[in-house]
Amino acid sequence: MRSGPHNDLRLGIDLGGTKIEIAALDAAGAFVLRERVDTPQGGYHATLVAIAELVHAAEARLGGTGLPLGVGIPGSLSPVTGRVRNANSTALNGQALQQDLNALLQRPVRLENDANCLALSEATDGAGAGQGVVFAAILGTGVGAGVSVHGHILRGRNGIAGEWGHNPFARGAGDGPALRCWCGRADCVETWLSGPALATDHLRHTGQALAAPAIVTAAGAGDAGAQASWGRYADRLARALAQVVNVLDPNVIVLGGGMSNVAALYTDVPRLWGEHIFSDQVATRLLPARHGDSSGVRGAAWLSAPPRAALD
Repeated sequence: MRSGPHNDLRLGIDLGGTKIEIAALDAAGAFVLRERVDTPQGGYHATLVAIAELVHAAEARLGGTGLPLGVGIPGSLSPVTGRVRNANSTALNGQALQQDLNALLQRPVRLENDANCLALSEATDGAGAGQGVVFAAILGTGVGAGVSVHGHILRGRNGIAGEWGHNPFARGAGDGPALRCWCGRADCVETWLSGPALATDHLRHTGQALAAPAIVTAAGAGDAGAQASWGRYADRLARALAQVVNVLDPNVIVLGGGMSNVAALYTDVPRLWGEHIFSDQVATRLLPARHGDSSGVRGAAWLSAPPRAALD
């Protein structure tokens, strides 16, 4: 039961493989509280305990209890079992996370895929605010995506709308051998467009073991090998996003995750994607997430706002 003076507040949690972030938003979307902790490596039960401790500590600071809570997770809930599936944080898979959090925190907890939370955040008051269809993609250690239609999350009949990261990649002549994805399939978009994928591609072509940010920095400094690696990455992203435009035709594509911080994406990719899009003009805009790495937790908090129910 909610009590205390802050009845207009809502809590969001972004549950990631390396960190858990909690935030409280007021009715206008302003941060009232924000905190991050490392994700415990002790398994599923330790993650439940960490979430509960964050929620209780936040409510103690805010002077309220039972605040509305949404949680973004790196996977989705099966419509058949209600349990987590397809999570790259594999300790979550097969777990009744929503039921366990409901019981542990004594309130109904809303769970959504983390990319859906990004889409909701950016469609609510971010780069896609006021737009009819927003496609939001996370380009980080993995690749995921979500869709918002007129301010509502599009979940889909099977609960997998926006699962772009595990579609087959649109191969080009120079892409080389197939890559095996952690999910068991070959040539998923994620295997070509994550940050580690850029690092792997650069190592294969140059013999240099550099992380994605270092490759981007080297490309900007004129290193020929890094520039070639960046060119291949931008071309691959253009091909993959062109498929999204051909199927969904969104008003805006919003990018989050570490790779979204590369300014060149927003000029290079639209310059390249036109030849792959089945239209005589491309009005879709490619934009960085306005709320940056806080967009996911903001979207999780917005989950508990009644007008923003998901579309099935």
